[in-house]
Amino acid sequence: MEHFTLFIFMSILLIILPGPDTAIATKNTLSFGKAGGIKTILGTCCALFIHTFAAVVGLSAIIVKSALLFSIFKYVGAIYLIYLGIKALLSIKKVENTSAIENKNEQKEENISCFRQGFLTNILNPKVAVFFLTFLPQFVDSSNNTLIPFLLMGITYAILTAIWFLLYVFLINQISVFMKKPSTQRIIQGITGIVLVGFGIKLALEKAQH
Repeated sequence: MEHFTLFIFMSILLIILPGPDTAIATKNTLSFGKAGGIKTILGTCCALFIHTFAAVVGLSAIIVKSALLFSIFKYVGAIYLIYLGIKALLSIKKVENTSAIENKNEQKEENISCFRQGFLTNILNPKVAVFFLTFLPQFVDSSNNTLIPFLLMGITYAILTAIWFLLYVFLINQISVFMKKPSTQRIIQGITGIVLVGFGIKLALEKAQH
């Protein structure tokens, strides 16, 4: 494997760029606390590991080269992001002072879905598959066996993602006293909803790369 240090540096720059994963992690951390954010991150990282193994065995290449499969993943992912965005917008009306028991029950239920949201948001995004197939080969010598280098870079990328989002979640959680005020929650939910719908529309309009 060539230029591993450069790979790490470039990965960090790409990871910190805001995207659907950041939007979901932000929403769940603000709504359900540190536990919700961490579970979202775990879901995202599990999806990244699957993308890594898919790229290694060539499944991602098949999806990217097949217009039909790419479109299926693209539209399913876009619909899911738009669904989450609309759900966030609708939840603005629910940001009210409720009883402690209602809050506890709702938080327990939503914490279970945080992992699923993080996982599905990432796994249903075909651009992640395109990323792995176009970014990783830049740091591998094609004349040698690429299996181990691909696995190493994929795992490294997932670990870097986990580290960044853990720091991000802890930061958001530290300022949660202000962020969890009903007025602030309504603004955050509204912005997050619009962002997710925007990402969904953008993904739906994305063309397959051949």
